[in-house]
Amino acid sequence: MHVGVETAANRAREIRDLYEILERRINGKVWSLHELMLGFTNDVGTVGRLILANDGTWDIDGDVTAQLEHKLAESMWWVMTIADRLGIDIADAYATTMDDIADGLGGAVDSSAN
Repeated sequence: MHVGVETAANRAREIRDLYEILERRINGKVWSLHELMLGFTNDVGTVGRLILANDGTWDIDGDVTAQLEHKLAESMWWVMTIADRLGIDIADAYATTMDDIADGLGGAVDSSAN
């Protein structure tokens, strides 16, 4: 699992490098951390509307499942891109966080079984 996240983070970095080439050509500079965060929050809002569409409470054109797949994957890309910009090893952070959560939930589950 850890290798999968690391591979995904490397691929995210490759894609970000391509975006940076375009940003330099178009804007003369790469996006700042703030601009990356705005892009991410915009996509999170889109995911929210797509979840509503999936539940039948928001009307959209097109295939909701395909759009959700795209936006959820893109949201993962944003997280990996922002982590990379901050110098955070997202694969290690993910593994450590999931271990911590599992340990906490394991204790809660064990104590509630009594």
